[in-house]
Amino acid sequence: MQIEILGCESFGARSLACIVKTDDRIILIDPGVALARLRSGLLPHPLEIAAAFRIREKVLSAFEEATDVVISHFHGDHTPMKAEDPYQLPIEALPSLAGINFWCKGPEKISSLSLKRRNELSDFLGFPLPASEGKKSGIMDFSSPVPHGAKEKGFGTVMMTRICERDEVFVHCSDIQLLDRETVLKVLAWKPTIVFASGPPLYLSQRVPETGREASENALLLARNVDTLVLDHHLLRSFEGYNWLKELAGKVENRVLCAAEFMGKVPELLEAQRKTLYEKGHPEPVSF
Repeated sequence: MQIEILGCESFGARSLACIVKTDDRIILIDPGVALARLRSGLLPHPLEIAAAFRIREKVLSAFEEATDVVISHFHGDHTPMKAEDPYQLPIEALPSLAGINFWCKGPEKISSLSLKRRNELSDFLGFPLPASEGKKSGIMDFSSPVPHGAKEKGFGTVMMTRICERDEVFVHCSDIQLLDRETVLKVLAWKPTIVFASGPPLYLSQRVPETGREASENALLLARNVDTLVLDHHLLRSFEGYNWLKELAGKVENRVLCAAEFMGKVPELLEAQRKTLYEKGHPEPVSF
């Protein structure tokens, strides 16, 4: 099994896209990218825009070879859609998708906007998108709906993906944010060797206070029981999140790292530094 992470906040833009290559399948998961429309009262910096376009090109290239496409939910940083802003991946830019199998979050427990995007993608493809929660196809398993962040907070649900080949088990956890213990236990029940997930949104800690204690306890439980834990996305929208990640890594013997580090690259937390980018014209180096 080969895992390549295509986009994440540690690559400079909002995404949780990856491609998993097995003996007979090439599985593209969450093929989307986006930028925060405002941070610190500022629009995206040109360096962020360049990072988003780099991710977009990698995702488009991945479509060319994919046998399967998985969409965990229909937020703009996880799925192609009708262009709503210039930084996202428009469905009009997609190559021919003939012969590709789609596995998607169903229409239940999603917002009206997500349902609209789901229907628009279905119309573009020319066939109904499946509701894949709870289903299995060969080496792939899909979870029942799990909370997008904290349970019963009105943020909807997402679908997790498990890919198993021989002794390797990869789990893509999308936007679980480690805020629901039951979801973390479901991940562990799949006996993963590597997990790729969104960490907690510490940059929103004033609005989502449970991002502190609950996320820390759940993260530690996961890190102690998984060979490699890759946390990124919401977590790395602030330097506080990167420090949190390094503190977690220091408590366990297993590997805990961000997406850029997993891919052997230096993290670029551009959204976290938007104000600095406008003031200095370049990002500060990430250090711990």
